[in-house]
Amino acid sequence: MGVLRVAIPPIGMSHSALPLRRLRAVDMLARRRSRLESRRVTLPDSAHTTVHVASYDLNAFRPRVALLEHPAPLVRWCRQEGIRDAIVGGFFIRSRYDPLGQLQIDGRVHDSVPFTSPWGDVRACVQIDQFVRIARRDVLRSRPAGDLLQAGPLLVCGGRRAVQEGEDHEGFSAAAHQFDSDITLGRYPRAALALAGDRLLAVACDGRTRHDAGMTLPELADTLVALGASDALNLDGGGSTSLVYAGRLRNRPREEHGVDLLDGRPILSAIVLESR
Repeated sequence: MGVLRVAIPPIGMSHSALPLRRLRAVDMLARRRSRLESRRVTLPDSAHTTVHVASYDLNAFRPRVALLEHPAPLVRWCRQEGIRDAIVGGFFIRSRYDPLGQLQIDGRVHDSVPFTSPWGDVRACVQIDQFVRIARRDVLRSRPAGDLLQAGPLLVCGGRRAVQEGEDHEGFSAAAHQFDSDITLGRYPRAALALAGDRLLAVACDGRTRHDAGMTLPELADTLVALGASDALNLDGGGSTSLVYAGRLRNRPREEHGVDLLDGRPILSAIVLESR
């Protein structure tokens, strides 16, 4: 495993620029079964943040959705379950630890609190059966097979940024009362899942300090496009942002005001990567 620290060109630049093509072709899509890289990203206003990217060959790894029996920091749960690779999953109601949005494992629909109508019908999902799909809920079948985790918003679709400043296609601003805050506003630690060719990217960015500013949703989407993503989904973020690679927590979860969370906040669902 190699951990590289490189500067990505400002993500506001054109994605046809040579440095981004080189970044995608040389760094992220190297033919390894899995790989972790941590990168310093320069944001449009010259702020910086750290992005951690775990890349998995889908011919060698199979993702699955997991629901934790009891809320726990992701890295602790992974140790207890003997899991080496995972990223935080969907949202939950923190006071009750109820899943928020549709959650299905092996075809079984688990109890959850629906997103406020009509947004539950459109908010983006990852669906895992023979293949992995990332799409808005209204694009997927009404009763899909396998695993399904609903989070959102959709960040990348067809290789292009799918989220724009001032737009609210999935109602995250309109229905912000179901969350701690309006997740569409400002820079935060964030997590995402992306498809990039025959690889799956599990991505987390640090934030909430002067050294690590975090990212807006459009900034995260642009970074994923630069990494070669064709489709990408925003996952739970803030203090819940957690990426475990080779058994270790790789990002720096923080609460508001920059308070470190050594193992991260207790979470309720995850996307696990296992060797085939």
